[in-house]
Amino acid sequence: MRVRKRITPGKVLIYMVVTLVACFCLLPLVLVVAVSFTAEEEIIRNGYSLFPGRFSLEAYKMLFKNGKEVFRCYLNSVGVTAAGTVLATMITAMASYSLANPSVQYRNAISMFFFVTMVFNGGMVPWYIMCKNLGLTESYLALLIPTLIFSPFNLFLMRNYMQQLPASLMESAKLDGANDGVIAFRIYFPLCKPILATVALFYGIAYWNDWWNAIMLVSDSKMYPIQYYLMKLRSDQNFMKQLQSAGVAGRGAFAPSESLQMATAAITIGPIVLLYPFLQKYIVKGLVIGSVKG
Repeated sequence: MRVRKRITPGKVLIYMVVTLVACFCLLPLVLVVAVSFTAEEEIIRNGYSLFPGRFSLEAYKMLFKNGKEVFRCYLNSVGVTAAGTVLATMITAMASYSLANPSVQYRNAISMFFFVTMVFNGGMVPWYIMCKNLGLTESYLALLIPTLIFSPFNLFLMRNYMQQLPASLMESAKLDGANDGVIAFRIYFPLCKPILATVALFYGIAYWNDWWNAIMLVSDSKMYPIQYYLMKLRSDQNFMKQLQSAGVAGRGAFAPSESLQMATAAITIGPIVLLYPFLQKYIVKGLVIGSVKG
């Protein structure tokens, strides 16, 4: 027999509060989209508004003026993000399994080695010299490998999660003749879906938002990721606006500077917003369990 859920005043209040908080979280995103469709003159005159006083597609026309180039940059970002996320997650997972394995000698000393890299950084110049000497310039590897070296934070997050798994799983598998590869890929990793999804999302966001590797290591516009292309376009537009304000360039219609920034944000957050709902059921569990034990 189907049991009907009882609706109490307390549940109604909770739903109302959660709905209100969700609306407040959604408000900035709606504002970004609304401003991106607002004419620049209207933004300068009245500021940001949820309801465009004057509808305009000028910002999007400027963004997609070179449609083929934008599409190519999007493909670059999608390809690098997909490949980098999968590879970085697997490398981090295998390293975490090693550090969580009690049979690995000096695992605590190795963990301390990785921890030191979280506290101290070699700086930009040594990083650039190393990338250049390794040949990580003017190629897609320049966009992939520098971020591929796993984040120590993600490493410890995943290692802590694996340490919560019963040690008897590994012991039983070894008694049955399984080696570490079989234990990791057939037992541990399937049980670590929450933390794998969480770390994959972190790496995916890092790759998708990355423009630093492009500006430092790539000069060929055919390999630009979408973030660097849009940042360069926005920078050029702001420069033209400053020249226009100073009277150096000819005065005409207002350059879509503010609306261009919002349009840029609107088209770049799309993939992450679409990806998050598929991973959200794993993320909270992965973060909570993975952060319990140090």
